[in-house]
Amino acid sequence: MTTTDLPPPGELPEIAVDPAAFRHLADAQVNVELDTGDMVLNIGPQHPATHGTLRLVVRLDGERVVSADPIIGYMHRGYEKLTEFRTYPQITTLINRIDWLSSFANEVPFIDAAEHLMAIEAPPRAQYLRTILTELSRIATFVLFLGEMGLQVGAITPAFYGFRDREYVLNLIEAVTGGRFHPNFNRIGGIKDDLPWGWISECRGVMNKVLASCDEFDDLVVGNPIFQKRTRSIGIIPQELGAAYGVSGSNLRASGVDWDLRRDGPKYLVYDELDWQVWTHPDGDSFARYWVRLQETRESARMVLQMLDQMPSGPLMAKVPRIIKVPAGEVFVNTENPLGEMGYYVISKGATGPFRTKIRSASFSNVSILPWLLRGVYVPDIVTILASLYFILGDIDR
Repeated sequence: MTTTDLPPPGELPEIAVDPAAFRHLADAQVNVELDTGDMVLNIGPQHPATHGTLRLVVRLDGERVVSADPIIGYMHRGYEKLTEFRTYPQITTLINRIDWLSSFANEVPFIDAAEHLMAIEAPPRAQYLRTILTELSRIATFVLFLGEMGLQVGAITPAFYGFRDREYVLNLIEAVTGGRFHPNFNRIGGIKDDLPWGWISECRGVMNKVLASCDEFDDLVVGNPIFQKRTRSIGIIPQELGAAYGVSGSNLRASGVDWDLRRDGPKYLVYDELDWQVWTHPDGDSFARYWVRLQETRESARMVLQMLDQMPSGPLMAKVPRIIKVPAGEVFVNTENPLGEMGYYVISKGATGPFRTKIRSASFSNVSILPWLLRGVYVPDIVTILASLYFILGDIDR
């Protein structure tokens, strides 16, 4: 073919095609699978989804989690070792910083351990005030969770409500102890001071506000179809597996385990003198964990109102030496803290400070189930599951 035989520019020659010649290609099935491998995603240690300096190394197959490994220790502060170089009264300034959201409750089991070894008991009024402040700490911790959990699925209004209600409760704690986050109010044998004038009536008003706020969270969050879609049947913890991993507190009760150290453990504070109930949920998912904490917030407010009505008068301190030396011995005391079971194993050799202290923190055990719990979930569900477990990194890296 010469150049004179070529078609003019822009024109294509017509080519006769026999469709029968290509019919076999239409019937052929060609399967091509691209092997892209797993993707490793680092969530944290500085990430809003991790609720603190926690790092999650997540291996993904597409959007689904193949494995998840929590990496802790980024803010380890060595509290167990520091207690060996402090006197017993000085240690309360350390331990109320472990779980900084509910710091007063951290002091109670350690003080109780020292009082066991010294064979002394705080007066009834001091026990009532300890119980009231412990339940106020629980309420302050839970209302923040109730608001913040809604934020995880895009609802910002509940978060504002949660911070608002927490401020009401922190004002009460500050009025009694002088501190909002770190009261340092417990003393071996009792508590530091009595209630200020007008505090009881103010506390009643705040508890009624908390009960009304729980109704708001019921409407805004629990009844929200988007929240239910994001939390129901997500992150289910079976009863037996949760107990085997050491999960405790509201997380375990949300799996249907009817266990609460305030009722079922060794007697401490004045819970046996109150009329209250333990709330459980059979589903064990993220929604159940929210629902249980909502009911427990209501229950704590009702307990505080009961204690205000039946609080005894009398002294605030038992007779204790001016310089406290705890007799030689060892004891383990555990309590139902807002985040779960909190325990102190204290060994004394008769000095002004403990020889050894071992801390059993709730958050450390509650996050131990994460490698099992996150396996097979989708990436957006990681955030809601972490939030529903409600842990504090200071409680883990103690």
